[in-house]
Amino acid sequence: MKYLVSCLILLVSANVFSQNTLKGNIKDKQTNITIAFANVYFPELEKGTISDEHGNFELTNLPNGNYKLVVSVIGFETYSSQINLPANKMLDIILSPSAIEMEEIIISTPFHKLQSENVMKVEQQKIADLKANGLVTLSEGITAIPGVESISTGQSIGKPVIRGLSSNRVLVYAQGVRLENQQFGSEHGLGLNDAGIESIEVIKGPASLLYGSDALGGVLYVNPERFAANNTSKGDLNVNYFTNTQGYNTNLGYKASSDHFKFIIRGSLANHADYKTEDYRVTNTRFNERDLKTALGFQNNDFKTEFRYNINSSELGLTEGIEAQNTNRTPLLPYQKINNHIFSSKSTIFLKNSKLNVDIGYTYNDRKEFEEHHDHDDHGDEDEDGHDDEEHEEIIEAALHMKLKTFNYDVKYSLPQMGKFETIFGVQGMNQTNTNYGEELLIPDATTNDVGVLATSHIHFDKADIQLGARFDNRSININDGFNKSFNSFNGAAGVKTNVFKQISLRLNLATGFRAPNLAELASDGTHEGTNRYEIGNADLESEQNFQTDLSLEFKNEHIEVFANAFYNMVNNYIFLSPNGDIIDEDPVYIYLQENANLYGGEFGFHFHPHPLDWLHLQSSFETVTGKQENDDYLPLIPANTINNTIRVEFSTKRLEEGYAFITYRTKLEQNNVSQFETMTDGYSLLSAGFGAKTKLFSNELSFNFSANNITDKMYINHLSRLKSDGIANMGRNFTLGLTYNL
Repeated sequence: MKYLVSCLILLVSANVFSQNTLKGNIKDKQTNITIAFANVYFPELEKGTISDEHGNFELTNLPNGNYKLVVSVIGFETYSSQINLPANKMLDIILSPSAIEMEEIIISTPFHKLQSENVMKVEQQKIADLKANGLVTLSEGITAIPGVESISTGQSIGKPVIRGLSSNRVLVYAQGVRLENQQFGSEHGLGLNDAGIESIEVIKGPASLLYGSDALGGVLYVNPERFAANNTSKGDLNVNYFTNTQGYNTNLGYKASSDHFKFIIRGSLANHADYKTEDYRVTNTRFNERDLKTALGFQNNDFKTEFRYNINSSELGLTEGIEAQNTNRTPLLPYQKINNHIFSSKSTIFLKNSKLNVDIGYTYNDRKEFEEHHDHDDHGDEDEDGHDDEEHEEIIEAALHMKLKTFNYDVKYSLPQMGKFETIFGVQGMNQTNTNYGEELLIPDATTNDVGVLATSHIHFDKADIQLGARFDNRSININDGFNKSFNSFNGAAGVKTNVFKQISLRLNLATGFRAPNLAELASDGTHEGTNRYEIGNADLESEQNFQTDLSLEFKNEHIEVFANAFYNMVNNYIFLSPNGDIIDEDPVYIYLQENANLYGGEFGFHFHPHPLDWLHLQSSFETVTGKQENDDYLPLIPANTINNTIRVEFSTKRLEEGYAFITYRTKLEQNNVSQFETMTDGYSLLSAGFGAKTKLFSNELSFNFSANNITDKMYINHLSRLKSDGIANMGRNFTLGLTYNL
């Protein structure tokens, strides 16, 4: 660490401050008419502006170096180009008309390119678009992303599934740092609120090269909202109401920026009663959530830094069946009470034609689970009128209480571009402690340490782009009053993107990944109340190691886009839970075993937007994944095949801007490929619709959206619902109204 600090001081002292100005003009390729109000932005510098009514723009106080410039405006293809500063001439930027939505820079991959330029296939969705679908929580919203599903326990608890892999095989990043919240548990959800989040990116497949252990199955990368543009301020109020749960979530935010300092604060509240099916309410699926996000940034010509903090506090009911029918809001026993703190710091030092990124994070997850006493006599349930016999506040001690504290760092140095090569070297690490405070013990007190070194290059050729990389990792787990384990792994990745024909692009990626066994898998010894089983760890488990092949083909013209993504994933030493036939404390005993496994499938679809009917969009997709052990037994919790069909229209009038309306018909096919301990799941289809637009109210912008989900109020059970074993259906018909007002 001392050596790292010394290097940072030398780099800063060697830095030569500079003040460059970039000017340019933006025009339409077809008409040669200038384009007003286009967004001009340097993502790495986080500096931008808007072109004036004559298409001109000017950016000042820019450092020396080579940086990506992105220009975007509705109705045109996004422009991207590397700009070498200082630039000695005025830029003439030509944009081509397009019905395709504007592209965004991909943040989760190291070279920060547009998706069309990326060697890796990354899915990106804006939170505003996901919320327009009327989904109650963020974990439910991500299921709209192709290849992504969610293992759910009611509405409040959901964990991401990427191409059949979940839990500690999928790494979640928030505020640029890894989110650690005891994700080994089946009933431990995502723990993030959608307020103050701009977009979500999904890397589907092994991302161990970039993120180390636990990214074997992929990465869910959550991008926080950006700071306000220089010398501007903005406030907004967002309110959403959900008829099914008679619930709401609301958030209020304000942000302001000067030339050098930036600030954001946003608070959010959510409150929901038990969700309703066609025939009944599902008792104790109610939940409450409070969320606060703040950010402070500083930037000068050659240095930028930001500090962010998020506290998420929630009370989540855990259903045990269909009992009291009411719309009370206070969770019954059993329930979880979770406080999750995320501190993050991201800094960039811009050197001459190179840069140094230093990201530091600290997460503090305080998890409590309250349950009925074992004699079952000391806690009263609700009576017929829905009143608690015992006050919620009288429960003062948690049966299970764990505190997980995680410090992580990520240091990357981007070398000066040498000809066709962009190269990055990096060091990443983590220190994590788990401590128990409750009367029950599931996993022991322990300390985990990670360290990894990596190198990756992006090579630009005339007809292809190639990305190569390698990485070495070490993870050590020290269990208090127990054993110590150490795991090492070397991984690599190689990918190529090229245009097979003028309008057909191909991506081929080969990558290895690994996952060291987590603390629960190694050393569990206790009743896992949320899953009603007694779990016993296996200290002899080996690391999971995988090799995945990804092939992606895309065809684009002015009328249609067609895509086909296929993958084959071989996972050695796949870890899974299996009952051994024993009973302890009236619960079945489950032990951790290993077996080689294979997963394969993909996503296929098209987007039809006929020119000149650019307002009309017809979209259809098919998602499939199959998971098998080497002995031909199917893996558990594999999503059912899915077909999505959407018709969307866009419109604008004098009073309504960016208007849209859509109808979606989503079909889940029956899931018959199940593990020995699962039951088959019937197929079903759900109909949804919605509309929205922007208008002016008291001279300020008002956005509104209305959506209807499960319009036919169909009774159905998702294969990934943890309530499936009790025959409890998923949510019935729900109407959502959302309003956002810029203050």
